[in-house]
Amino acid sequence: MAKQKILVTGGLGFIGSHTVVELQQAGYDVVILDDLSNSDVQVLGRIGKITNSNPVLYQINMLKKNKLVELFIKEKDIRAVIHFAAFKAVGESAKEPLKYFHNNLLSLIHLLECMEEFGVKNIVFSSSATVYGDPDTLPTTESTPFKKALSPYGSTKQMGEEILEKTSAVKNINAISLRYFNPVGAHATSLIGELPLGVPNNLMPFITQTAAGVREQLTVFGNDYDTPDGTCLRDYIHVVDLAKAHVKSCDRLLEGDLTDKFEVYNIGTGNAISVMEIISAFEKCNNVKLNYKIDARRPGDAAAIYANVTRATEILKWKAELGLKEMVTSAWNWQNKLVGIVTEL
Repeated sequence: MAKQKILVTGGLGFIGSHTVVELQQAGYDVVILDDLSNSDVQVLGRIGKITNSNPVLYQINMLKKNKLVELFIKEKDIRAVIHFAAFKAVGESAKEPLKYFHNNLLSLIHLLECMEEFGVKNIVFSSSATVYGDPDTLPTTESTPFKKALSPYGSTKQMGEEILEKTSAVKNINAISLRYFNPVGAHATSLIGELPLGVPNNLMPFITQTAAGVREQLTVFGNDYDTPDGTCLRDYIHVVDLAKAHVKSCDRLLEGDLTDKFEVYNIGTGNAISVMEIISAFEKCNNVKLNYKIDARRPGDAAAIYANVTRATEILKWKAELGLKEMVTSAWNWQNKLVGIVTEL
């Protein structure tokens, strides 16, 4: 029996590359679309080293719909799409809102139009805990009402979900939206991991780069929140666990198990971990000392957000398996093996 083909947009990115690995190891045939605007083509070969199979890569900007059409013409038997490709820097989105609305929403619209035209009816959408804004109650469930997004990036995820919900209601499209929390860590081989271009926007690569001497100092934004140690609480999840949730979602779509044409799942651990706890665990597990300072709160940061993951556990049959130790040690191992990767740090 031929392998079922999955198109992964943004498949050379942090989450995308780990998901490609897990898809291949689960027996899927993978085609990658990536414009390389925030990724490195060397990741393709590194995926191949892990799986012994290099996926096909199309270097395409999804805003150019004609190029997307050409891909669907060539790859006639795509059974499902996992859509990661999007701008994702929260801070940049606040400064360049139109750039984010234009890119993140139009790329999704072009993708759905092509899916309809070529009869591809299954999509997994890369959503985010940012859809909840600063929620009134914790932990968040999938039925937690959306608050006003704290950034244009978050707005694009809210709007993306609405586009999928409204489209799937009237078109032959089934969609699963995965609202993930804070992905960290790297593959156990240290061949792929988080590779930010320029100054990192996320906590973990800033920690690893500070520990490695690439960054002089780590800044902790605020220690006066209403949390146990005053720093923000987040639900950190290992990227490999997160990748496996996408495989489970593809399984569910292709086996025709959906109870609704648009389903949503929180993907996290359900554990609230503070910024200082992450720093302490990193120092202890890796036997390194971090140079960090406490600064004022950063605009747009919620004090706490973490997930109720019961729905994903019961329906997707998925659960996070890797803990905080694996998160911080795999991230540090990846940082230590970055020598030789050509990128702009």
